Amino acid sequence: MATSTWRLRVRLADSPGVLARLTVQLAAQDCNVLALSVLPVPGGVVDDLVVTAPDRLRPADLAQLLQAEGGRQVSIAAASMHDLVDERASALRAAGRALAEPTELAASLRSLLGADSVAPVTAGPELAGWGVSALDGHQFVVSLPGGGAFLVRRAWAPFTDTELARAFALLEVLDAAGRSAPEPRAVLTSDGAGLVLRIGRPSDADEVAALHKRCSMRALFARYHAGVRTVPRRWLHRLLSPPRGTTVLAVAGRDVVAIGQLIGMTDPRRAEVSLLVEDGWQRRGVGTAMLSHLASVARGGGYEELVGWCLPAEDALTRTAARAGLSTRQTVEDGLLRVAVAVGKTGSVDRVSASTEPPKR
Repeated sequence: MATSTWRLRVRLADSPGVLARLTVQLAAQDCNVLALSVLPVPGGVVDDLVVTAPDRLRPADLAQLLQAEGGRQVSIAAASMHDLVDERASALRAAGRALAEPTELAASLRSLLGADSVAPVTAGPELAGWGVSALDGHQFVVSLPGGGAFLVRRAWAPFTDTELARAFALLEVLDAAGRSAPEPRAVLTSDGAGLVLRIGRPSDADEVAALHKRCSMRALFARYHAGVRTVPRRWLHRLLSPPRGTTVLAVAGRDVVAIGQLIGMTDPRRAEVSLLVEDGWQRRGVGTAMLSHLASVARGGGYEELVGWCLPAEDALTRTAARAGLSTRQTVEDGLLRVAVAVGKTGSVDRVSASTEPPKR
């Protein structure tokens, strides 16, 4: 019998026998409960279950079954092996990952909370101090002790107060260990110059326009694949406030010397990546630092792969990814080189042509 694995969340009355009756009904439909956790909420509990169910049962059928047993606020999402990890083990793993590499805090929070995405945002007056602040049931802001903030989202099920407390506890652990993730992030170039990597803001429009004016036509053509000398104001707005993505700037003093973007694609596992580094700052590790930072942002956003488009003769993105410890795979499509950058760090490069079979492993 073909089965699928689902993660179910349901709010139940905190009364004896309620959960037992629910599991009996699931068993009667040939469903098998693989994991269960209980989250206390005012006036009841939220049960989080991972179950295998026959393919004949649609998500709507499972929701109806839960509601028939008194369940409210039913949420269902496809489950993965990650969802079978014990919640205590998951918390320890998330804390260990963030302690070892604070720049991975976003990915650690996403893993800990089962969030859809954890994306950096620009802190405003309403985010003063540090802590956790709920915007609504499906999103909240994590303000970091070192500055900066993350927006945490989960569409398939609302967050509980217990989960917000877990996020705050992770911040407390990092703060107590002196390992709070700095936002903005300070980096050094290969020749010792200091840069700050931070999220772009609409107020950076003049500095980004100046960056484009200082760049050579070759650098601009490699980025935009068109002859660009000045950037229209509407482009600047989209560069700094992309509707489906994140923009990161590299700043030296008051000058923006590089800009990088992640833009979500129709495939939710992939995001398009682009980089523009001022000529005088090239070959100094700026692009490597930017791509490494964007990969960290991508992991927090739930992306598995970054996709960049280059001219066929250009290998800058491939070399930059290799220096950042990121593996790449290349194909030629519509006259352009498509570079797929895996978010994980393995450091290998495969080059293939769109007209050939992938290499056998």
